[in-house]
Parts: sequence; C-alpha cells; structure tokens
Amino acid sequence: MSEYQYYEFVAIDEPLTPKQMAELRARSSRASITPTSFVNDYQWGDLKGDPADWMRRYFDAHVYVANWCTCLLYLRVPKNAFDAETLRAFKTKTVFSVEQAKTHWLLGWELNESNNYDRFAEEDGRGWMGRLVPLRDELLRGDMRPLYLGWLAGVSVGEVDEKATEPQPPPGLSRLTAAQQSLAEFLEVDGDLLAAAGLSDQQGSKPDSESDAELDVWIAALPAAEKTAMLKLLLTGNAQQAERKLKLRFLAWQREHQPIEKPGTRRTVAELQKLAASAAEARKRQEAVRRKKAEAERRTKRETYLRTLAADFDPCWQAADKLAERGIASAYDEVKRALVDLSDAYALCAARADFDRKLVQFMARHGKRGALVRRLADAGLWKKSSR
Repeated sequence: MSEYQYYEFVAIDEPLTPKQMAELRARSSRASITPTSFVNDYQWGDLKGDPADWMRRYFDAHVYVANWCTCLLYLRVPKNAFDAETLRAFKTKTVFSVEQAKTHWLLGWELNESNNYDRFAEEDGRGWMGRLVPLRDELLRGDMRPLYLGWLAGVSVGEVDEKATEPQPPPGLSRLTAAQQSLAEFLEVDGDLLAAAGLSDQQGSKPDSESDAELDVWIAALPAAEKTAMLKLLLTGNAQQAERKLKLRFLAWQREHQPIEKPGTRRTVAELQKLAASAAEARKRQEAVRRKKAEAERRTKRETYLRTLAADFDPCWQAADKLAERGIASAYDEVKRALVDLSDAYALCAARADFDRKLVQFMARHGKRGALVRRLADAGLWKKSSR
C-alpha cells in the first residue's frame, strides 16, 4: 500500500492575505487554497513546510491524517484564553501538547500508532475538520473538557503513570458535546475510561440553583464600566469576544473563591482504571441483556414469518420450482433460502417428515442440478447419496 497523508488548515479569526496565499502556493502547486483554508493530500511526497510553523503564522486549526495509523489536531487560541498553569495540568508526554507563542497558545492532540488498521485504511481525513473545529469555540468559552480528553487519551495509551493524579475534572464529562465526542473518537479514547471519568459529574457537580446564585453574586459585583464595555461589544457584532472575556473573568473569580480542594476530590490514574474496569463489566452486562432481547425479538419475528408460510405450503413449493428451473446461481441461492425457511416452518407448525417427503418429490425434478444439490447439501437439507 502506498503512503497517504491528508493536510487541512483553516483560518478563523483573520483571513489569509494575498501575500500569505502566494507564500502557501509556492509550497504546493496542487493544493486547494482559499482565503480561509489550505487542503492537500500526498501519496508520494510530503508537505513542504512545518505544520506547527504554519499554525503560528497563518492558521487557527489543522487536521492531519496518515494511513500509518496517525492523526493530529492543532488548535491555536489567544494567549489570554488560558494561563500556563491551567494548561500544564493537562499536558502528557506526546498525546496532548502545549506550545506558547507570542500571542497564542498552540494546542495539539495526537494519536500515534493506532491498532485500528481498518479505520486508517478506509478514511481519507476529510470530514474531521468540520467535526472538530467547534472545539476551538468551546475552549474560548472556557470549556476545559477538550483539554481533559487530551489528558485522558494519554492515559488510554499508557503514557501517564498510574500514581499520577488527574487534573481537576471539568463539569460535563458524562455529557460531551458532539465535537468532544468526535475528539474522543479521533483519539480513540477508551470508552470505559471515559465513562469512569464522567462519574465526577455525579460526585462534584453543583445544583443549577447554586450555579445561578454564584452568577448572580459575580454579576452584581461587576463594575458598571465593564458591563457597558461588554454591551458595546455585543452591539458591534463582537458577541464571541464579549462572551470569552466574561467567561474568563467569571472562571478566574470562581478559582479565587472556590473552597480548598478536599483530599480525594481528584482521582489517580489507578483509581480511574479501576472504575473503568467496573464500567466495562457493567457495559458487558447491559450488552448481554440487549443481545438477549434482540435475539428474542428476532425469534418472535421469524416465528411469525414461518407461520405465514405454514398457512399454505403449496405456493411456496411452486415458487421454489420456478426458481430452480431458471438454472442460474442466484436463483439456486434463493431456492436454498426458501427451502431452509420451509424446513423450519414444517418443524414449527407441521412435521419435519412431511417436509422430507415434499423435498424428495422436489429433488426428483431437480436432482440433476449439481450446483443446486451442493447448496442444499451444505445447508444440511439433502444428502447427495439419497436419491
């Protein structure tokens, strides 16, 4: 199999200038380049540039997929969106990375050497950007779940020590957004581990009334000048900027006023893995119940169908006769399926001996059709020697 690499970059906050587009065109003659994007795939060569450098200079989001079971997501966010200490808590050895530039953070989520060979043999990388780029807005609104998912992906691949303590789990891990679910899929985060992480919602989440009360206190203390400035941003089409600023101020206020963390609030990797094992057992029990229910429904549906056949067997045999007379492979396949159904219908509603007698009569007419005989023998309906 030849190598395949897919590169997609998107500019969100500012479009590319004509000069920047010309610089990118000089790197690739066949890429699709617009004022907001660069898209190209390579089967023999490679990108003539450093994706991280392009992110620093041109773009706000980047998706990379290679058929040697590797994929990467880069997001560039303004430096004032997070402080270094917050981001440092989520960093892992390779899966979730943080780079500080002059005015931005460059956040990277990477999956290396996946064992899901079928996935990377089939997908071409297209579609991931649309599913993942909303994460940037979520981060800018103060949602830290994408950061936690990066750390959890590091746990999934075993690059976080069992004795390590998790970062403070953000609320909502048990109810991820569509983009966050896509990120977990992109990074192949273990589903049972994710379920274990989501248990923190039940343990530490605040009631809505308590959260509303916090907001009321903070809003009441917000200086009038700042409220006016935020309203101006809203009225001049800068709603996202206003929301980001308010959210960051509120989160900072929460951190200053939150009670001292109690021992045991955060879990070690070993504790999460133990919870994940319990989640796996619960999932398997639920799956077994679902399979049993589905099998019961399938049997009921089949019995209903077989009883409709038993209401009048003769037309069924006549239809099988006509199919056999066509003398082609597809018709023989249909005959085999029809006779298997008839055999089961006789066993359920009449007697198997009656079916065997009718089958002998049927084979007296069609027993010289070797391909048909082989099919019926394989289905256990007929023995080649019993003619």
